[in-house]
Amino acid sequence: MEFFVSPAFAALLFGALSSASLPVGALIGLWAKPSRTVISAVMSFGAGSLIAAIAFELVNPAVEREGAGFPPLALGLLTGCLLFIALSRMADEGGASARKRSTLMAVLRTRKKADARALLEHLGRVDILRSLPAEEVQALIPYIDLVTLGAGKPVFLQGSEGDSMFIIDSGSVRIEYTDAGGRRSTVAELGEGETFGEMALIWNSPRTADAIPLAETKAFVIHREDFERLSAASPALKDAVAALAAERARTGKIPQAAQSGEEWVRTAARHLDESSYRPTETELKVAAGEGASGAATAIWLGLLLDGVPESLVIGAGMTGFSASPALIAGLFMANLPESLSSSTMMKESGMRTGRILWMWTSLVFAVGIGALFGNLISAALPPFAKSLFEGLAAGSMLAMTAQTMLPEAYERNIRMVGLFTVLGFIATVFFHTLD
Repeated sequence: MEFFVSPAFAALLFGALSSASLPVGALIGLWAKPSRTVISAVMSFGAGSLIAAIAFELVNPAVEREGAGFPPLALGLLTGCLLFIALSRMADEGGASARKRSTLMAVLRTRKKADARALLEHLGRVDILRSLPAEEVQALIPYIDLVTLGAGKPVFLQGSEGDSMFIIDSGSVRIEYTDAGGRRSTVAELGEGETFGEMALIWNSPRTADAIPLAETKAFVIHREDFERLSAASPALKDAVAALAAERARTGKIPQAAQSGEEWVRTAARHLDESSYRPTETELKVAAGEGASGAATAIWLGLLLDGVPESLVIGAGMTGFSASPALIAGLFMANLPESLSSSTMMKESGMRTGRILWMWTSLVFAVGIGALFGNLISAALPPFAKSLFEGLAAGSMLAMTAQTMLPEAYERNIRMVGLFTVLGFIATVFFHTLD
């Protein structure tokens, strides 16, 4: 019975109160279906509110605490940030990235960046391309398609127009030549990573042999029209192509590239356009649907990871039976847009309404229990350790705000972010003045 009149129980109630906006935000997101502009506004408002709560209710008291000072707070902030980043990455790799648009975009962007680097390594093996400026040729990446070539069906025939080159991803292709007497001979059998038809990019001349897949083959294809469009837009590439053509006309050979394959790839990778990594809306919807249907537990754990730091903060910041109104209000306002945005995306990906509401409601209890433990732990800590503990939680919350909330708001409507972040900050400062 004593437990129900203890500061620990009060911490549990305040923790649940601060997160009670989670199912409320979920309900708004599921039934009101707010626009991207509204979501951006509430996300940036929540981020500003959370930043103010951290500054006034965690950082300032820790700095002024006797027997502690700045060092433990700084150590805690940095450790909490790094810990959140590491755990968040692990959760995302386990399927939790589908919990938010921003985390899903980050994972897909990383995958696309790795795919682009792998494509560059293929391009770096092509003598003709490696003889051209890497910083210009890398712009071809968004225009490279992966196609499937049927076994025994010619990719092109000798004498046909050269309009594309191919890089074999899997499978094999035989190159056959027919002489003036009609006799056929095999010039080469090409496998993974090898190329054919590359002369078509530089010289407008007919094919000199047949290309026939020996089995079903997947290959990356670069179209001549895309290469010519890029050359027309890049004077440096256009001049390099002209010089390469002139050298081949003079000597009959392709000049040796100035850079090795590895050097060429490194140079090209440094100049890749970041926008080429951006996932399309279709890719986001497909990935969200796959994640929501197959990783509900991982998504819930990811959401819990976002909520743990705030629960510890509430418990640690308790003074007897009371908690800071500014802290509770700031967290309440930050939680509302988080669940609103995430629930909208979960619903669009096909997750059932009941499961979505259960996830957010269960987090209310989880945050309350976290606040209880935060109170029990902090009560037994000396000043130095308490400031370190608060720094851990604050660093995690700041990292979460920077990595998920603000990017989410920015992606949905960049023009709203600055104004509503400041408004959210002002709102929490106002609650602080009441305190």
